[in-house]
Amino acid sequence: MTEKIVVTNSSESTAAIFGAFDSNIRIIERSFNVRISNSTSHDDVGDCIVVTGEAADVDKATRTLEYLKHMSGAGETISDSSVEYVIGLVRDNADEGAEELSRDVICVTNKGKPIKAKTIGQKKYIETIKKNTIVLGLGPAGTGKTFLAVAMAVEELRNKNVSRIILTRPAVEAGERLGFLPGDLQSKIDPYLRPLYDALFEMLGPENYQRHMERGTIEIAPLAYMRGRTLDDSFIILDEAQNTTPEQMKMFLTRLGYNSKAVVTGDLSQTDLPFGKKSGLSIAARILDNIDGIGIHKFTERDVVRHHLVKRIISAYEKYEADIQAKKFRAENKNKQ
Repeated sequence: MTEKIVVTNSSESTAAIFGAFDSNIRIIERSFNVRISNSTSHDDVGDCIVVTGEAADVDKATRTLEYLKHMSGAGETISDSSVEYVIGLVRDNADEGAEELSRDVICVTNKGKPIKAKTIGQKKYIETIKKNTIVLGLGPAGTGKTFLAVAMAVEELRNKNVSRIILTRPAVEAGERLGFLPGDLQSKIDPYLRPLYDALFEMLGPENYQRHMERGTIEIAPLAYMRGRTLDDSFIILDEAQNTTPEQMKMFLTRLGYNSKAVVTGDLSQTDLPFGKKSGLSIAARILDNIDGIGIHKFTERDVVRHHLVKRIISAYEKYEADIQAKKFRAENKNKQ
């Protein structure tokens, strides 16, 4: 049996790491088959956490605790989902650079809350946006693709690096179904744009948001409204881009003007286009790869920051779709024989 200690030097830090009713510690103990306890006088080092078990398991549990200690010191809230995220990184030996997550603040909300990357994937996404003029952010729901892009846009506007923010989405039901909705055109398209409103409200607050809308420094509109325009000095976000056609995607990308940046987000597993219609996002990701100034970032289920069940749901669907593809492949090969 091996024993290691993690020195916290603070009962508050220890309590934050342990979680309510020791819930965080129980997750770590189950994950690595170790025993974890708190000590206030272990080898005269002050408040610390003691880990006991097999050497390899103790090493992984200790690495997890060290990162949680760093989160606590940075004022981060330690939730069960963040504990499971760190455990996943440690298990896969992919935790290099994880301690830097709490350092960089992307944006501060209207209520003073700092927005930071919560996963290594999110951190790389932010770095990709900073380095490139056009970025394609691909990945499952809950990875923060749109929210982080809006945070970056708000920060660029506050720093006067751009003069306006333009947010757009394709209204995939812009035909007869949209006509059944009550109200004028704006009322009909608002449900499609609601996630963008929500993100802006959190960043700016309702009053500041309304002021920017009245001044025209923030514009939210359906993708069809982008046709024929040249968008200079703007931070442009195209959300739900998996629902664009190839023609719409080409139209959008060619709207980019001087001193502008564009972020295109989407989840290729949730396309709402008619059956057999190719996604413009899928084609763009394929043909724009390796072009200087264009960055493509792919999130995974590990980057999901919603309820931990969302990760399991995504994994289950990916397995289901992979099984279908495998059966289809076997059937096609059998027919050829």
